[in-house]
Amino acid sequence: MARQSSERSTSAGIAARYFAFAMLSTAANFAVQAAVMELAPSPSLMPSILAGTAAGFGLKYLLDKRWIFFDGYTSYGSEMLKVVLYGVFSVLTTLIFWGFEITFWTIWKTELAKYTGGALGLAIGYISKYTLDRKFVFKPEEA
Repeated sequence: MARQSSERSTSAGIAARYFAFAMLSTAANFAVQAAVMELAPSPSLMPSILAGTAAGFGLKYLLDKRWIFFDGYTSYGSEMLKVVLYGVFSVLTTLIFWGFEITFWTIWKTELAKYTGGALGLAIGYISKYTLDRKFVFKPEEA
């Protein structure tokens, strides 16, 4: 049992899972964006970006909490603080994502540019988010 616990928390294991979860979250984000654009085409990007971001956020939070930081329930107050901090850091890093996606769309005005900018912004955002979450949200209990 101790061996399994140490294996799941190795740096390489966590990095692999975090990368896989980031890809799943990105895929969910882009799939929802594409669905919104298909179902409700609009000259504005914001409906698709907001819907995709919400889908990616929910999935990523659940995966991070359980499989990256192995965070269990402690108390209602503690959980609310985690959700709020996770949300604040998500907003900050989402601004990076949106900035790249909107900038690429504005410059080149193609779907490829939009998603390329989005993928680049998400990658930068996820790296920043992991660092913030590890330090402030899902920090190990002090002994």
